[in-house]
Amino acid sequence: MTINQDAAPGKISLASDRLRPVRLWLYGLAAFVLLIVVVGGITRLTESGLSITSWKPISGTIPPLNEAEWLAEFDAYKQIPQYSVVHSWMSLDDFKFIFFWEWFHRLLARALGLVFIIPFVIFLFQKRLPRDLAWPLFGLFILGGFQGALGWWMVTSGLTELTSVSQYRLAAHLTAACFLFVALVYVARSLEPGRVIGRVSAGQMASGFILLVSIIVQIAAGAFVAGLDAGMGYQTWPLMDDAIIPKGLLIMEPAWRNFFENALTVQFMHRGIAYVIVIFLGYLIWRRARDGGFGGVHAWLPRLGVLVLVQVALGIATLLTSVPISLAIGHQALAFMLAGTTAAYLADMRRVR
Repeated sequence: MTINQDAAPGKISLASDRLRPVRLWLYGLAAFVLLIVVVGGITRLTESGLSITSWKPISGTIPPLNEAEWLAEFDAYKQIPQYSVVHSWMSLDDFKFIFFWEWFHRLLARALGLVFIIPFVIFLFQKRLPRDLAWPLFGLFILGGFQGALGWWMVTSGLTELTSVSQYRLAAHLTAACFLFVALVYVARSLEPGRVIGRVSAGQMASGFILLVSIIVQIAAGAFVAGLDAGMGYQTWPLMDDAIIPKGLLIMEPAWRNFFENALTVQFMHRGIAYVIVIFLGYLIWRRARDGGFGGVHAWLPRLGVLVLVQVALGIATLLTSVPISLAIGHQALAFMLAGTTAAYLADMRRVR
């Protein structure tokens, strides 16, 4: 590497910053992953995810081009439970609408692989990537491919018995996307030149890590809410079913199933984790204000506070308005941005010298 990581901020020229194109590429990849997540959310909310019942990695990039091909895809869709139970009213034009969103989601996922591997190879030839960076980045490429496999595994859960995908597999798919997004942001931020001003204790590093893990867990919990359509019930706040702690949280046996299969419990847990995150981040902000303010690396904390408050407001508005697509997608996208911002904060804390 040709960059002096201990140089003062603003003292590194673009000409000497050989990793700048790599950082821009990684940030671009993170934005692309976020776009895929947004389109995936639209696909889920429009009940489009099961409209394509086969996986064709190459030929599947081309949508049906004539009436016969459209009818063949529609006939294949008619064979699964979702059509007969939920969408039996559909015409071919209605089917084309849901087909588009699933096709577009898969197309973006395929494109992500190209957007990754082509610049990666170019940077290798340009010798911009030292070995200790190239291998971890290639690992992210493998994680992206695994994410695609998880997506098809998720779809298969709704092709035979269920009328939608399994909430377990949906949570796995979304959480893997979150890990990929966070890793891209973290690596990109870690490659910023110059030093970061401030002091960081082991406790602060641990607190940042706990916050990030909590946000990822909350995103996974949100996937269970989505998979069970749990947001379509108990649409009041702050009470649920006219109570702070509603009855019926543990009606399933064994008890652990309630946390993943009982819509009441799943929504209650999603709310509860949100409260924990707000309180924990509020404590971190209060403690930092008392111990020295928000200069340098800790300037991330008030930004995180604003994002969390907006996210909570979006979540409540989404619930109270019966989960409109615009608010639900905003809520999901902001959750990823919150995780990414926390990852950037962690990366900067690691860069403090």
